[in-house]
Amino acid sequence: MKSIAIGQAGGPTSVLNASLVGFLNTIKDSKIYGVISGFQGLVENNIFLMDSKILAEANKFKNIPGAYLGSGRYHLKEDDFTKIISNLKKSGINTLVFSGGNGTMWTLNKIHQTAQKLHYPLQVIGIPKTVDNDMAETDHAPGFGSAARYISHAVRDISIDLESMQNFEQVRLIETMGRNVGWLAASSGLLKERSTDGPHKIYVPEIPITVEGILKDISGVIQQNGYATIVISEGIILDGGSNITIGKFNGRKVLGGVSSHLAEIIQRELGLKSRSEILGMHQRSSQAYISLQDQKEAYEVGMKAAELVFRDESGVMISIIRGEGKTYSFFLSCVPLEKVAKGGERRLPKKFYDFDKYNDWVRPLVGEGLQSFPPSLIGRSKSENGEITTR
Repeated sequence: MKSIAIGQAGGPTSVLNASLVGFLNTIKDSKIYGVISGFQGLVENNIFLMDSKILAEANKFKNIPGAYLGSGRYHLKEDDFTKIISNLKKSGINTLVFSGGNGTMWTLNKIHQTAQKLHYPLQVIGIPKTVDNDMAETDHAPGFGSAARYISHAVRDISIDLESMQNFEQVRLIETMGRNVGWLAASSGLLKERSTDGPHKIYVPEIPITVEGILKDISGVIQQNGYATIVISEGIILDGGSNITIGKFNGRKVLGGVSSHLAEIIQRELGLKSRSEILGMHQRSSQAYISLQDQKEAYEVGMKAAELVFRDESGVMISIIRGEGKTYSFFLSCVPLEKVAKGGERRLPKKFYDFDKYNDWVRPLVGEGLQSFPPSLIGRSKSENGEITTR
C-alpha cells in the first residue's frame, strides 16, 4: 500500500484546490497524509492522516480559491532537506506529491536528490501551479487562466470608468502581478475591441522601456483619445535599472510600486491627473472570475498525478501540452523535475510581443462567456448636421 503525503506551496490560486481534489478523488487503496502549510509542515512534521471525514470535506473545496491544506513560502536551510526525509521516514511515507510553482519544483527536485543520497526510496511528483505562467516545460500552468480572466475584465472595467471621468482624471496606471515576466500583463488587452478601448499601452518586463518613452506614449494617447489606461507589469525595469520593490522577505524581492512611482512622474512632467491602481491579491484568488477551462485542467492535472503514483513515476512534474490545430485541445505528460528546475523563469517569447497573437493563444485558457461592451457616446463628435459620429 502506498503512503502518500500531499501538500500545497507558494501563492494560492483560484483553482489550486481543484488539483488537490482531482488527486484525492482518483487515488485508491492508499494512506493519504496532508501536509499543513507547505514545506514548513514537512520540516516541522506537521503532517496528519486524512481520514474519510477530512477527505469528504476536501471535496467541498473543489471550486474554492486558496489552499485547503495551507500554503505559503518557507525558506529552507540545507539541513532541512535531511530533516524532511527523516520526518517522512518516521511516518512511513514513501510518496510525496506537491503543488507549486518554480520554487516548489526546485525544492521537490532537491528533496528527491536528498532521498536518493540517503538511500530512502521516496517517490516525488510535482503538480504545476502558478498565476505568473513562468514555469518551464509546460504550455501553461493551472491558476494562470483564471488570473488572466480576472485581469482582462478588471482592466476593461477600470478603463470604462476612466472614459466616463476623463474631464476629471486622465491617466490610470494599472499594475499587475507577474514578477519578472509579462504573461499576466499581456492578458489585459484580451477584451479590447476598438483602438479607443483600454488598455492603450501595455508594458511587460521582456521589452525594455524608458520613462521618457512612457511619457511620450502617454502624451500621444491623450492627444488622440483624451484619456489613457496603461497596464504595467510589476516587474518592469525602467531605464535599464532595477525592479521597484516594497522590500525583501527571506532574501526574496517583493515587487510592487512601479505604478505609483510612474503616476507621480506623469503628474509632474505632463500635468495630467494620474492614478495608480494595484490589482492586488484578488488577481490570483477570485472565485467570481474562475475560468472553467482552468478549473477543468487543474482537476485533470491532479488526476494525472494520481495516475503517475501508480505508474511508479518519480522525480517528475506534470506538463500541459497544447494540441495542434485551430481548435484548442490539450493533453498531459510529465517532465523531469531537474529539467523544470534548470529551466528557470519562462519569459514571454518574442512572437507574443504582438499582443494580437498573444490574445489568440490565451483566449481558450480564460474560458467562455466573455461579454463585449458597446461603444459609448463619449469619444464621439457632432457632425455639421448635428448627428453623432464616431471619432
